[in-house]
Amino acid sequence: MAKTANPPILKKIVAEAKIVRDKINTRNKPEMKLPIRSLSNVRYHPTKGHFQLLGKNKVRTLTVNTVKTFAQTLKMLAMSKDLVQTGRHSTKREAYYQAYNWGDASFSAQEESDTVMDDVEAMLGVNREQMHFRADEHGGEVAGELIVIDKDRRTKKPIRIDCTAFGSGAYSVPTVVEDLKFETKAKFVLAVETKGMFERLVEEDFYDEYHCILVSMGGVPSRACRRFIRRLSDEQDIPVYVFTDGDPYGYFNIYRTLKVGSGNAAHLNEYFCVPKAQFIGVTPDDIKTYDLPTHALKDVDIKRAKDAIKNDPFIQHYKQWQKAVLKMLKMGVRVEQQALAKHGLEFVAQKYLPEKLKAGKFLP
Repeated sequence: MAKTANPPILKKIVAEAKIVRDKINTRNKPEMKLPIRSLSNVRYHPTKGHFQLLGKNKVRTLTVNTVKTFAQTLKMLAMSKDLVQTGRHSTKREAYYQAYNWGDASFSAQEESDTVMDDVEAMLGVNREQMHFRADEHGGEVAGELIVIDKDRRTKKPIRIDCTAFGSGAYSVPTVVEDLKFETKAKFVLAVETKGMFERLVEEDFYDEYHCILVSMGGVPSRACRRFIRRLSDEQDIPVYVFTDGDPYGYFNIYRTLKVGSGNAAHLNEYFCVPKAQFIGVTPDDIKTYDLPTHALKDVDIKRAKDAIKNDPFIQHYKQWQKAVLKMLKMGVRVEQQALAKHGLEFVAQKYLPEKLKAGKFLP
């Protein structure tokens, strides 16, 4: 494969390696500075609409106890440098297996490899796609009034992809979406937690009736899916509504991550979050309004909700969310999207979502 021109990422990799080499040459212990990736090191910036780092760092110094992780970090930098220079890309899983050749520096599990990759990403202040690493997870599915303009991999000629023309299927979001272009007259984007609900809305012709773009997130949305929705939001200037289950996982892990980002990836949130997103999903109030069947909150749900109230800067900023979460805890129940099927398969598309869209009262 032909080599590509040197992009800025190579300069950053070389600069970090030079710092380590210079320390060694002067007989000083080499070290690496990495931002702490947790909610304790972020604040919610309401004007910009995403989590921002507070500036706390951890310093990884070469010692007997850190020598393996230190070596793995340098080897990961070297792997990225080689990928960028040759124009190749590696999945996270492939990177883990390539490291089998690193001898004593190889990883014991992919979780260990992923952590080091995340550390390198944060240290360089770039995203892993720029480092030529790609995620293994599915990017999401799309149906509705959208033309995606991609390029033929071999000829590089534009390809127009009509997201209404997949029959019973859907367009799959690729792992890298930066080069895509869009054409749409859609009025809004509806991001849906479950594939089952996404397929229900497609079957009920929801996007034809309401002239929208449906996106199946498949649980916590992948970075490609978040970036895809963010670009639609910014470039097409259309609202984004998020439809999840009425439980702590849907509220915090899915919606909050899509809207403002996460503590773990705070150095990249400005690229992968969707500040304009609004919550149209199932709320505690909906349980009574629509007489929905529920399930008791699990211990993990209660812990997640209480942690959010205590530690999540986004929830702390919005009294509407605090009120909703406290009401959920008081009721002691959670509710699924599919509970709306109690009133018939067509209910969600013909009554529930239209009523919410018409009322225009969304959680922030």
